[in-house]
Amino acid sequence: MVERLDSVPESALAIYAHPDDADVACAGTLARWCKAGSVVHLIVCADGAKGTPDPDAEPAAMARLRAEELAAAAEVVGLASHQSLEMQDGELHNTAELRSELVAWIRRLRPEVVLGHDPTAVFFAQHYFNHHDHRELGWALLDALSPAAALPHYFPERGPAHQVQVAYLSGTLDPDVFVDVSETIDVKVAAVGCHRSQLPDASWADDVVRGRAAEEGARAGVAYAEGFRRLFVGP
Repeated sequence: MVERLDSVPESALAIYAHPDDADVACAGTLARWCKAGSVVHLIVCADGAKGTPDPDAEPAAMARLRAEELAAAAEVVGLASHQSLEMQDGELHNTAELRSELVAWIRRLRPEVVLGHDPTAVFFAQHYFNHHDHRELGWALLDALSPAAALPHYFPERGPAHQVQVAYLSGTLDPDVFVDVSETIDVKVAAVGCHRSQLPDASWADDVVRGRAAEEGARAGVAYAEGFRRLFVGP
């Protein structure tokens, strides 16, 4: 039985590895929630400096460009805030330091729900396997959510404990809830299109983003959708 998620959280925090990840994964959902009055924040962990096949590209310049693209996309989606932690691209690891940083943001922003990478999704048929940073950050986020952020003796210097209620994991092989993004698919396409450094050509954002959302929509019985693995984190 396919479940469509119609409820809108009062607040949400998306935590993703690279500047374009949240837009590719869930910009339609975030835009829908923003439009409905939810306060939505985004944390991007890595600076994206290595995200180019050009051997002559200067990493610092690439990081600046991707920060500009991130800011443009955040405005398109309607986010309340976005923040880049500017960690080394390709070198995220599920360490105490990373978990502490994630706990700090969760406790500071105190969201009702959190979105992020599904670290269990590794092999996507024969054409793609999940990025190292996605896998490592996905596990770090789960560890930060439970038990760390909710219990006061984990990282006590990072502020008072906060219990997130639900986590929605994107890029999953096992979606169990879907969000109808038919009304915000144009926003998603525009947000992904802001990340021009990552697009193979001008039509990619429109063709691929709409195609993937249409596939998920067919599973959910709507025109366009985004799928997630849902985890109830709170009591």
